[in-house]
Amino acid sequence: MQHPVSAPLGMTAANCADRIGFAQLTRQAFEGVDLHPLRDQLLARIAAGTALAGEGLDLSLITQLLGDKDQGLAIQSEVLTFHQLFRTPSTAPKPGLRLLALAADIDMGGNTPIDFLLEGSDVELLTLYVVSGVGLPESLPEHDVAIVVASDSEECREALNLIEKTAPRWPRPLLNRPDRIGNLDRDKLHRLLAGVPGLDIPATIHATRAQLSDLSKGRIACKDIADELRFPMIARPRGSHAGVGLAKLDDEAALAAYLAERGEQDFFVARFVDYVNPDGLYRKYRLAMVDGKPYACHMAIADRWDIWYLNAYMAFSEEKRAEEAAFMLDFDRAFAERHRSALEEMSRRVGLDYFIVDCAENQDGELLVFEADNTAVVHNMDSPVVFPYKPPQMRKIFAAFAAMLSRHAGAGEGSAA
Repeated sequence: MQHPVSAPLGMTAANCADRIGFAQLTRQAFEGVDLHPLRDQLLARIAAGTALAGEGLDLSLITQLLGDKDQGLAIQSEVLTFHQLFRTPSTAPKPGLRLLALAADIDMGGNTPIDFLLEGSDVELLTLYVVSGVGLPESLPEHDVAIVVASDSEECREALNLIEKTAPRWPRPLLNRPDRIGNLDRDKLHRLLAGVPGLDIPATIHATRAQLSDLSKGRIACKDIADELRFPMIARPRGSHAGVGLAKLDDEAALAAYLAERGEQDFFVARFVDYVNPDGLYRKYRLAMVDGKPYACHMAIADRWDIWYLNAYMAFSEEKRAEEAAFMLDFDRAFAERHRSALEEMSRRVGLDYFIVDCAENQDGELLVFEADNTAVVHNMDSPVVFPYKPPQMRKIFAAFAAMLSRHAGAGEGSAA
């Protein structure tokens, strides 16, 4: 039965499958817990025909955490053919709010790891997987507020489209609207943020292998691909993440050598911005934008431009950690204030209730934006002994996230979003 276009979707008490969840299993892996016994136990239950759907989804994640991404995804897809709704119980005796997260059938890094953000709250998390060929149910599970957690990747496009078609009839406030998540794509984000005063974001340009091959052989110039492009440039395979295939190319010879090592047909290229500080070190920041306000997540310091937190080896340097602690302590008065107008305008244009920004400061003191997305991990797993300044900062972010959910849930009480 088709609903009238203007009629909100109904809600009903739904059949949720309980699971351990992303945060708890990832924390165990991070802390070095051997997940093989739990994996074997779940496999035995599946073999005996006694496994529940939530256990199947946990097995999928454990398998991915143990390094077998393809097998983990196969298990997940199999589970999702017969069950799409899962519950991660709140630690509170009685949940104060029910959050419905709308996810896609993708690997463990493809949906917002929202479990971490709910740590210590009274929020009960329901995750509804929007699956190809199944779509959304006619009656949604009872919830107070919903949020789209699928990413802007190609694999999530169908799920985002299905949610977008239903969004006008959503019975509760719907955060991180699917049409705005698409703005986070690398090449779209540059166009969206072009012209923001005090913000530098190099154009991310799609280039084919044939174009780059011609460039490496001198048949065309950088400007034939894009006006802004020049050497040195940054290249990465289109669709890659976590630094896979990322390289700085100084000239045509370096580009030729890079192509010889890569088999992909499509790439993203961008001008290289040397954001080195006077002391010869690079500093890269991760910010969480919650309800339009920036929060410091981490600061990575290294002697290399291609920096992320793990290769900065912050745990091995007391001096680096002291600087990161000062960055967090003074964030509102220093970094956030310096870039207040740029961050406010960025948040307004992106239009998401929650997203992550990886950034630095260029040599002119502008906010240099590398990437924005809604699926980066914000967690409180680092050792409180080594990083004593982190738990209070993470709890501050988590509290802001929970307050945002409560504010929207209160605004939507008794009416459709």
